[in-house]
Amino acid sequence: MKHDLILVVDDDPAIVEALQMMLDLEGFTTEGYSGTKVLQKISAVQPDLLLLDVWLAGEDGRKICQTLKSDSLTATLPVILISASRDLSETAASVAADDFIEKPFDMDDVINKVKRLLEPR
Repeated sequence: MKHDLILVVDDDPAIVEALQMMLDLEGFTTEGYSGTKVLQKISAVQPDLLLLDVWLAGEDGRKICQTLKSDSLTATLPVILISASRDLSETAASVAADDFIEKPFDMDDVINKVKRLLEPR
């Protein structure tokens, strides 16, 4: 059985750790990342799904999502944006993100969205 790899990217290590623990308990394989050069990390890890914070130190999650969605090699990678901003649904739509999660997040909401996006198409 294939284990889906979820890359959790947020510049707050506590959020990365919380999301990883939650997803690991559900049986997902996760890798957390809170550094810069996110696109290089994504290329190296090749995740099956990306949980991506909008406001990263030194980088913009919206631009990262746009770059991924405009590249034929990564266009189908499901991206869930995470943010506390109020206009997150519009932001997610404007950069072709597959979904979004508002902070503070609900654990069941996160799990349900991840499972939905990782279902076989």
